[in-house]
Amino acid sequence: MRPIKLTFLMTTQIETLRDEAVAAIAAAGDRASLDAVRVRYLGKSGAITALSEGMRNVAKEERPQIGKLLNELRDVVTSGIESREIGLLEEADAEALRSLDLTLPGTGGGSGTLHPLTQLLDRAVRSFRRMGFAIADGPDIETEWHCFDALNTPPDHPARNEQDTFYLPDGRLLRSHTSTVQIRVMETTPPPVRIIAPGAAYRRDEVDATHLAQFTQMEGLYVAENVSLADLKGTLEFFFRELFGPGTDIQFRPHFFPFTEPSYEIDIRTEALGGQWMELAGCGMVDPAVFEAVCERRGDRLYDPESVSGFAFGFGLDRLAMNLARIPDIRMLVENDLRFLKQF
Repeated sequence: MRPIKLTFLMTTQIETLRDEAVAAIAAAGDRASLDAVRVRYLGKSGAITALSEGMRNVAKEERPQIGKLLNELRDVVTSGIESREIGLLEEADAEALRSLDLTLPGTGGGSGTLHPLTQLLDRAVRSFRRMGFAIADGPDIETEWHCFDALNTPPDHPARNEQDTFYLPDGRLLRSHTSTVQIRVMETTPPPVRIIAPGAAYRRDEVDATHLAQFTQMEGLYVAENVSLADLKGTLEFFFRELFGPGTDIQFRPHFFPFTEPSYEIDIRTEALGGQWMELAGCGMVDPAVFEAVCERRGDRLYDPESVSGFAFGFGLDRLAMNLARIPDIRMLVENDLRFLKQF
């Protein structure tokens, strides 16, 4: 067969195949039929692939023309299949909507509520703001100096053991309390200072009904001239009676913390909690060693313990929420079980 006749024949075949493919695409009534058309024309053994194999017999000078026609054929079939696929999807959507009565009232979604910890945090912040406290924040990843050294906690203290604290490979650690924020505030702010520091704290506790490896803590600090133990007691008695009611009994029990002297544990008793004493917080007057560490870091004597004094306190918001809402297991606060959360 002479090349010119082969070229004419292939041109005719391409035109015929294009018309057949366009008609087949238009006739496809569902996705399965359209996929069959795709395989018939564009598959490895499809008609267009078979026709392309005849290019080897086309004269060299005619190959660009025939190749262009084949590419146009493939593009027409591909775009036609894609358009028909979109059309089939639209037809299916329209068919599905025909069975819907758009005049029927919709099903309303349930309204959400604040998490019990968030509700408690908001109450605590409002209460302390009424007493002049501002909110302070700091990083969750801390240095040993901010977490321990500045707080008069020596290197041999158990809290610095890697089995008790989450250390990072570079020597930093996840803060085990938000007292670190108190140090950072004193580093950058001259007295008087009156702040609360709510945030996450991390300890390698075994997770059980009363312990979590990550929990929410709120610590507070007040530093100025002539701050006394009476100021500490008045502040915390006001706060806890705001939370638990005016009939709440509060006692300060002597304790030990490295960063306060004297130090106290705070117990409360109220009829709403069964009339039993419950330990809720720790507090005390800021140890002079903490002020000295801050002065050394600052390079001045603005926090000279001979000139200023202060108190600090801290408590876990998770434990507080458990007591207020009678929650039997602390893990319920982090499991995101809607059956539990909807109660608040």
